[in-house]
Amino acid sequence: MKIIIIGAGISGCAVYLLLKKHLPAEDHHSYIIYEAYDTSQKSFQERTAEDTHSATLVVGGGIGLAPNGLNVLRRLDEDLFHDVVRSGYPYSRFKLKSSFGWTLQEIDARGGDADHPIESVSMSRHALWSCLKNRVPTDAFICKKVKWVTVNPNGRHVVHFADDSPPEEADLVIGADGLKSVVKKALFCSDPSSEDPYPPHYEGLVGVGGFFPVAEDMRRTITPKCMTIAFGGQGFFGYSYSSPTGANYYLSSPPPSPDALLWWSTYFTPTCPDHKSIDSDSVTAQLRARHASWPDPVVQRIIGSARVESMYPIWTTPELPVWDREGVILLGDAAHALPPNSGQGSSQALEDAEALALFLAHHLRAPQTDSAEQRGISEREAVKLATKQYTDLRFPRVHAVGQEAKRMKQREAGIGLLTELIISFFIWVMGLFSSGPQKQLYNYNIAEEVESVLSK
Repeated sequence: MKIIIIGAGISGCAVYLLLKKHLPAEDHHSYIIYEAYDTSQKSFQERTAEDTHSATLVVGGGIGLAPNGLNVLRRLDEDLFHDVVRSGYPYSRFKLKSSFGWTLQEIDARGGDADHPIESVSMSRHALWSCLKNRVPTDAFICKKVKWVTVNPNGRHVVHFADDSPPEEADLVIGADGLKSVVKKALFCSDPSSEDPYPPHYEGLVGVGGFFPVAEDMRRTITPKCMTIAFGGQGFFGYSYSSPTGANYYLSSPPPSPDALLWWSTYFTPTCPDHKSIDSDSVTAQLRARHASWPDPVVQRIIGSARVESMYPIWTTPELPVWDREGVILLGDAAHALPPNSGQGSSQALEDAEALALFLAHHLRAPQTDSAEQRGISEREAVKLATKQYTDLRFPRVHAVGQEAKRMKQREAGIGLLTELIISFFIWVMGLFSSGPQKQLYNYNIAEEVESVLSK
C-alpha cells in the first residue's frame, strides 16, 4: 500500500513514526512525506514565524505539551519521550492570577497516579518538531508543494503538485497540512478553484511573545515547575521556564536551572492585523501600556526589556462535518485547530496520529490472516473501516476540548473591571473543589480507547 502524508510538521512526522511502528512490516507498504518548505532545521524554524498560527502554537514559538500527549510519545518510543522532556522544562502546576496580582487558583498539571505522575512540559515548538523529525529518515521527505488532491472513490487518489511535475497516486492520503489544508478542501470540493467552504476562522485574538533570558535576580520571583497565567480586561499574560541548561534529566529528577522564559501576551481585537507589516515600536508600546499596572514583577521585567518583533493572529479550524472521505483523512490542525486556551493543540494532534495508526494496523492485519477470504476485507475496505472508526472516536473528544476552551474565552473576552472581579471570585471558588475534569483530560489514554472500540 502506498501512503502519502502531506505536511512535515509535528502531526506529519508523528503519524509517520506511528505508522512505521504499528503497521505490518510488509514490503509493499511505502511512505512519502510531501512538504512545501525545506525541512532543514534552520529554514523550517524560520518558516513557522510567517505561517498562520493556531492553538498548537502558544505564541512566539512556544508550546505546553500535556501529559496525554507526552504519553503518546512514551508509547511510541521511550528514548524519544525522554529527548522531548530534556528539550523543555517540566512543570507540575498552573497558577492562575488576576491582573491585580492575586493568586486565584493552582491547578495540577500532572497526569498519571500519585506514585507515577507525569508532568506537563513547556518547550519551543521547534524543539518538539526536531525530536520527531530527526527520527524520520531523510529520504522519506520530498520538498514539493501539493496543489490539489483528487479523491477517487473507485481507485487510487491522485496528488497534484504546484510545479506541474507528474502527479503521484496513493492508496491512503493523510492531510497533516495545517490550517490552510489543501487536503481538507479536497474533501469538500471537486474543483481546486472553488472557494474553501471551511476557511480558517480568526478568533479575535492576537498574541505577541517569545523567549526571555533569565537573569539570576529574576529566579527569586519565578515559581519553579509552574506555568503562570494572568488575565485582565486587557487580555492575558503567561510565562514559564521553557528550556533547561546543562545535564540531561528525566521526569523523576530535579531539572537544572533553566536559562529562558517562554512568555506570551494575548489581547482582543476584532480586526485581524497584518502580521507581515508590523510596527515593532508601536506594538511594543501597546504591550507595555496593556500591562503597565499589573504588579507581577516578572511581567514588569519582561515588558520593560522585551521588544516585539512578530505578531501572531490566532486562527482556528471551523468544526468540520467529516474528517475523511474514501481513504483521504485529516489530522491535527487540518482537522481541528483548537482555541489557544485549550492548551491541547499538540497533544490532540499526537492522539490523532496514534489512533489512526492503531486502527489502520488492526484492519490491515486482517487481510493477511487465514480468515481473509471468509471476512472478505480488501485493503481498501480496511482503510475505510479504520478511518471511520478513527473519526468516530476522535470527533467527540476534540469537540469537548474545543467547546470548553470556547466557553472560557466567552467569559473572558472584552471584560470591564466589575466583570473581572466577578470572574476572579468565580475562579477562586472553583479552585476550592476537585480538579477531576482536568485529571480526566490528562489521564486519557488513546491507545486504551482504541482497544476498547476494537474489542466490541
